[in-house]
Amino acid sequence: MEHIIELNNVSKQFKGFKLENVNLKVKQGYITGFIGANGAGKSTTIKLIMNLLRPDTGEVKVFGKDYASHEKWMKQQIGFVYDANVYYEGLKLSVIRKIIANAYDDWDDTLFERYRDMFELPLNRPIKLFSKGMQMKASLALALAHQPKLLIMDEPTAGLDPIARRELLELLQQLMMDEEKSIFFSSHITTDLDRIADYIAFIRQGKLEFYSSIEDIKEQFAVVKGDTALLDRDTRSFFSGIRETDAGFQALTSERVEVEHLFQHDVIIEPASLEDIMYYMKGGK
Repeated sequence: MEHIIELNNVSKQFKGFKLENVNLKVKQGYITGFIGANGAGKSTTIKLIMNLLRPDTGEVKVFGKDYASHEKWMKQQIGFVYDANVYYEGLKLSVIRKIIANAYDDWDDTLFERYRDMFELPLNRPIKLFSKGMQMKASLALALAHQPKLLIMDEPTAGLDPIARRELLELLQQLMMDEEKSIFFSSHITTDLDRIADYIAFIRQGKLEFYSSIEDIKEQFAVVKGDTALLDRDTRSFFSGIRETDAGFQALTSERVEVEHLFQHDVIIEPASLEDIMYYMKGGK
């Protein structure tokens, strides 16, 4: 199986927003980062992948199967970490563990205890008394304890301090030593994805802009700086998000090689981070 997640011409419309004809094939055995501005469609896409929403048109497959015929089996193979606490706040972690453990055939209590110790989570304290970071760690421990083949995470590092974020990223990299596992990881903290992601999917205003490897993105995208006199009707077509000042212009290009050949030494060309790509592409080409 080459693709762990497949969205084929998927559309979903709400009042004031539309996810439009998304075609996404996520490779198995890798960490895929999912980026986009607030309201771009990240959470909607994740809910479609989890079968929490149904597409208006198109097809969603996970593990090469559809939810209509294989939902119970598919949910057994997926670990899900949401961006907010989804458990009843008055319950203690010990009680939540028992509830979740009964839902999964492959629950491993020893593994749960390992993650609980790692994250320093108290068993007998209500979830409502956990900090946001501790709630996220608890969700992750519960998600990993049934040994999922696919881990889906929606903004998991948002509430964590820098040390906890680094520890989480190292844990995710350790999980990927098992080549059968895959991680789909939505985050606003693009530096986290710069560090650990193998592939990046970028969604803007309900449309998938690209799905590429980190290596291809580094080769393809660049931030270009130069004199505004270099910009005309033809050269502007190479750039996104052009910013012009009295000192010159800066912009994003997705055609780095062509721009290097065209302008040669007349411009400064710098590597584009994921944050640069999101910033310059905010308004489109």
